[in-house]
Amino acid sequence: MIDLHTHTLLSDGELLPSELVRRAQVKGYTAIALTDHVDSSNIDFVLPRIVKVSKVLNRDWDIFVIPGVEITHAPLKEIPQLVKFARKNGAKIVVVHGETVSEPVIPGTNRCAIEAGCDILSHPGKIKREDVILAAKKGVALELTTRKSHSVTNSHVYGLARSNKARLVLDTDSHSPDNLISDEEAVKFLTALGLGPDEIKCIFRNSKDIVSRIRSKG
Repeated sequence: MIDLHTHTLLSDGELLPSELVRRAQVKGYTAIALTDHVDSSNIDFVLPRIVKVSKVLNRDWDIFVIPGVEITHAPLKEIPQLVKFARKNGAKIVVVHGETVSEPVIPGTNRCAIEAGCDILSHPGKIKREDVILAAKKGVALELTTRKSHSVTNSHVYGLARSNKARLVLDTDSHSPDNLISDEEAVKFLTALGLGPDEIKCIFRNSKDIVSRIRSKG
């Protein structure tokens, strides 16, 4: 399992980064991104700590830990600046909190995040077709999520991504240890969503490609 969207107690998760990573490793994960919630108030505090612990764990454990952030509920004008700041200060993956129907995310966040060149647009809710087309053009991955509060629009995201050749990834948005899933559970989840074996392999490959790109850049 590769999971590119998780949270620790550096934002609203339950576990220290080390414990989350250890539990993921035991679950069978080969790679995990630590992407705690940030905006302009805390990115300069949270990100250096994620970068630091990622280096320690990558040195000592057989699981690839990716330092990142999830830019969350930020004013639209701030999103491009936050993406740039994150990349400049060690984030290897930048997620932006999309327009999930379960939270009052600012309308236009999906478009702004894609234009800013984030890596993953998480739980993008009732994303518009034109935004999916732009995501495909810019190489921004759209997230299918196992998190219950955000997963109600997975079918919508999947359908538009499929018809417009946008990249999809599957993430857990884990906040607690019981949110982590195995490969088998991931396959079962995607099968229930209506995906066939080849489509499931493609989604897993998309995550692997992102990890490979990060590894190649060092």
